[in-house]
Amino acid sequence: QVQLVESGGGLVQPGGSLRLSCEASGFSLAYYAIGWFRQAPGKEREGLACISKSDGTTYYADSAKGRFTISRDHAKNTVYLQMSALKPEDTGVYYCAADSAPPGLAGVRAMCVDLRGYSGQGTHVTVSS
Repeated sequence: QVQLVESGGGLVQPGGSLRLSCEASGFSLAYYAIGWFRQAPGKEREGLACISKSDGTTYYADSAKGRFTISRDHAKNTVYLQMSALKPEDTGVYYCAADSAPPGLAGVRAMCVDLRGYSGQGTHVTVSS
């Protein structure tokens, strides 16, 4: 069964950090560009960070730049989103997605901007004091 499972969400205070994980089953993430998207309450889904399938190229939305880092662990078939300096406006449901975007910046930018790919069920993040 092809599945993406996100984990690592929870309640964190403003300024804190979280690391989200996206684990795949039934297929290898190494063959896909992977992205992290966020659905904040009352807002449209937003592409935060995407990483290319082969050359490691990354794209970050302005809201994620300097605070979030996307990375891969091929051995664990897992992609991570390290988040720091969290703000209340980072609250939402975080989804990972897998897409057949071509290598390079244009591909991952398109994935993040157009919210392309097959996604999991999401993990909730609440940033609050």
